[in-house]
Amino acid sequence: MLALPVIRYPALRMFSHRAARVAVWLLIAALATSARAEPVAPATSAAAVIERFHAALLDVMKNAETLGMDGRRERLTPVMDETYDFPGMAQRSLGAGWAKLDEAQRARFREVFRSLILRTYATRFNGYRSERFEMLGTEPSIAGTEIVRTVLHATNEDVHLDYRMRNTPAGWRMIDVYLGGTISELALRRAEYTAVLDRDGFDSLVSALERKVSEGPPDAPASSDSRFKK
Repeated sequence: MLALPVIRYPALRMFSHRAARVAVWLLIAALATSARAEPVAPATSAAAVIERFHAALLDVMKNAETLGMDGRRERLTPVMDETYDFPGMAQRSLGAGWAKLDEAQRARFREVFRSLILRTYATRFNGYRSERFEMLGTEPSIAGTEIVRTVLHATNEDVHLDYRMRNTPAGWRMIDVYLGGTISELALRRAEYTAVLDRDGFDSLVSALERKVSEGPPDAPASSDSRFKK
């Protein structure tokens, strides 16, 4: 009689349990890898972006003398990159003139536009006189944007500041700021820049802006009502 192999069931069960455990661990690893690869949508609200921005401004104002002009600009750069939509604002500030530029010109203008705004904030937020920001609320606006309404309380005056925010792939970003709720920073820049662009050409416009970026701070400190003006 042909002898049949002896099947040892305990060993088989042990093998099955081990294989099952391996399969479970492989499944867990695959799920973990999938979770890490899944993009995370920005969760920060438009109001939270502005609150973080205001906190950075107050910090710079309180330490303005110690930091100096260059230190204030360095301190503000990361938070302003996370607040402003610099590329989008640069494009809109030239209106129809943007379409006439080549890619090298666009890159040069985006850089000087960003540098000029950074310099403006570093120059004007140069001291602290008990100012504080108050969040008034948010409301939906055109083209999926949101308006974040705030007020800057200074010693002798209140300055209303409304920020238009757009939800980008990088999170909520500012695309305009309105002084007094009506005066658009972007509209002021567009009026000035397009006039120079049409009259004198691109190189003249950018050269003038680059000279302004390289200028030192003004001798007299700016009053709080002018800090958000161009």
